[in-house]
Amino acid sequence: MIKNMKLYTFTIPQKAPGGRLFAYARRMLPDVPEYALREAFQKRDVKLNGKRVDLNAAIEPGAEVRIYARETQSQKPPVAVVYQDENVLVVVKPAGVSCEPDAKGGKTLTQLVHEQLLDEDTDAREPLLCHRLDNPTEGLIVLARTPEGQESLQSAFRERRIHKEYTCVVRGTPNPAHAVLEAYLQKDALRSKVKVTARAVPGAKRIVTEYTVLQPGECARLRILLHTGRTHQIRAHLASVGHPLLGDDLYGDRALNKRLKARRLRLCATQLRFSLEGGLAYLNEYTFSCEPSF
Repeated sequence: MIKNMKLYTFTIPQKAPGGRLFAYARRMLPDVPEYALREAFQKRDVKLNGKRVDLNAAIEPGAEVRIYARETQSQKPPVAVVYQDENVLVVVKPAGVSCEPDAKGGKTLTQLVHEQLLDEDTDAREPLLCHRLDNPTEGLIVLARTPEGQESLQSAFRERRIHKEYTCVVRGTPNPAHAVLEAYLQKDALRSKVKVTARAVPGAKRIVTEYTVLQPGECARLRILLHTGRTHQIRAHLASVGHPLLGDDLYGDRALNKRLKARRLRLCATQLRFSLEGGLAYLNEYTFSCEPSF
């Protein structure tokens, strides 16, 4: 092996969707800094089924990928842990990491956290997921360390006793500067999207999204409070009123994203507060916060 270089290998699943290999490698190797991966592709230190490729390479389902990237000894752990005790962990999920296994592959959030815990305690168990963020969304997630804790926290989320606040960047500046939006959301499973309608239609569920403009401009920064928690609610609801999130190619403005080089979704779960009962009620004393990467 080349000095100060490290070899990373993985196999692309047969059912992997199309796209650029570089973007896929970022997903598969979250512990490798983006600059190190980009450098490897630029130097063609990447082999796809034995053939050297560059940044323009596309995904080939079933292919073996071998990447020689610069070794980074001082890199921070891929998942920041902001709080932990014998019952729970509160972590910051990076963008591009999935909460659950999916067709695209890559390590899940709980797998990454487990690897970090094992560095401190070889008997550490993999933490348990209690709620989710979309793969492109970053921010705070609470994980349970016991099945009992998981059940309690999942119930609390269903009963809206855990309060989440988000920060996002959108196209344009909403007017008024503060509003509570109400609409209905309908899932489109075939397209893996949702549709927002002004009136109730069969299969649709009511959504309520509150926003406050923090910083106006061509692309405004907003604080979001969810009164309901539905799939893609923030992304789809704001897009439906003319203010799609920056970096969102699914619901947003692809031309704007390309012009501003917004390659990642500008959405972060920035605050967690609790109104719990029982053995986890001590968490009510805490407010957990993190800063968005954007």
